[in-house]
Amino acid sequence: MKKRKIVITQNLEHGHIEQIKNVIPDWELIVSKDKEIYLKHAKDAEIIAGWKKGLEEFCLGQESKLKWLQTWSAGVDSLPLETIQSRNITLTSANGVHAYPISETIFALMLGLTRKIHTYVKNQQAKTWHHAHMGLELHEKTIGIIGVGEIGKETAKIAKAFGMNILGVRHSGKPVDNVDEMYTPDQLELLLPKCDYVVVTLPHTKETHHLFGTEQFKQMKTSAFFINIGRGEIVVEKELVEALLEGTIAGAGLDVFEKEPLYTESPFWEMENVIITPHTSGSTEFYNKRVVENIFIPNLKDYISGKTPSINLVDFSKGY
Repeated sequence: MKKRKIVITQNLEHGHIEQIKNVIPDWELIVSKDKEIYLKHAKDAEIIAGWKKGLEEFCLGQESKLKWLQTWSAGVDSLPLETIQSRNITLTSANGVHAYPISETIFALMLGLTRKIHTYVKNQQAKTWHHAHMGLELHEKTIGIIGVGEIGKETAKIAKAFGMNILGVRHSGKPVDNVDEMYTPDQLELLLPKCDYVVVTLPHTKETHHLFGTEQFKQMKTSAFFINIGRGEIVVEKELVEALLEGTIAGAGLDVFEKEPLYTESPFWEMENVIITPHTSGSTEFYNKRVVENIFIPNLKDYISGKTPSINLVDFSKGY
């Protein structure tokens, strides 16, 4: 009898591989980032962890044995969701694994813009001693967190240490620890005028596509900073450029863009009031450890006991 098979399209440390083997000792486990290796086994895999381009023809066809797909990323907007749903494949994401590194990046961007660190780095390179008209503080300001999931909750917790007033947006509108006022997405126009910092942590879905454009930027304070670590497609990029050039808002910290890598002709590169990071806000030395230990193994234990994996189970109707 053929062994049941798991394919993990990542390179894992020996310790993590052993942890997984201990859960499924009778299964065949393939662990490799090498495309030539994992594609050979994709069609026979009952479980795949880590979605890669090119897997569609091997694991979403009629002969595929795939029953559960665990992504290695928090976002699932790049996956063929309709096909996965039509094949009755269980889909779970790595949502939540980024809470620490992304919340750190959010505050790095906020503090960098507030205390003009990016300007001083440029001055250092030019050996220029200049005050740069710096005078803002982060403490006791108002932050609006658009999307209070795991990242948003961690951001709110840190914001409390700065004595900030914290406003949040989530679909349910239900209260969350450390968030002083909660709003629903249709109340965005009530929240934006109050914020000194607007932080977008949303996934990209049909509902969030181009959620931020000229109208939303005009609702913000002219002294407010816009931080986007969610997805580039949530913002109408051309209209953000205009808002920054015209002084509609004070500045922006951007980790994600409509097209990546960001094209060299983009006005963002030259803007004094913008800090760019290359979609690295979630990067961390502990990434694989958290995916394996906090998400994949608990889900795997559920799966082999006959239960549906429950951690980060994707709701196809919502797109996340």
